[in-house]
Amino acid sequence: MLFTGNGKGKTTASLGAGMRAAGHGARVFMIQFMKGRLYGEIAASASIDGFTIEQHGRDEFVDPESPEKIDVELARKGWDRVLELIESGDSDLLILDEINIAISFGLIDVEEVLKMISNRPEGLDIILTGRYAPDELIELADTVTEMKEIKHHYSSGIQMRKGIEY
Repeated sequence: MLFTGNGKGKTTASLGAGMRAAGHGARVFMIQFMKGRLYGEIAASASIDGFTIEQHGRDEFVDPESPEKIDVELARKGWDRVLELIESGDSDLLILDEINIAISFGLIDVEEVLKMISNRPEGLDIILTGRYAPDELIELADTVTEMKEIKHHYSSGIQMRKGIEY
């Protein structure tokens, strides 16, 4: 599954799918690329059996034209963790949150992601999120949903709210 587009709700949709899967006994891992803030889902997931979230990013803006070395290192660490989880067989659902952005910014190679998806073990479901999904991933995915922004509160000057955006 792939959730992309400029509208709000990509991570939220993947969290809902993860909660649903965990509710049926699945082992769910969400790897959050390019995120380092204490989002509400991290605290909530601690009380959901079988749902684990790991962050591999900073709570800082990443320059898409010139990412800092630390951003590359954190993304690589997250990607290595993805491969480790696949190799271990410890996950039934793997959510790669903001992987599309990491690819777009040159932090992760789309060819590596395509290869991983094509060679994943049978029974492992994968959800990819983030704006700027590459055409190759859209083509490969079984389900693609594009979140379209109609109106966003940021445009009205309303700032991020705890419990809503983070």
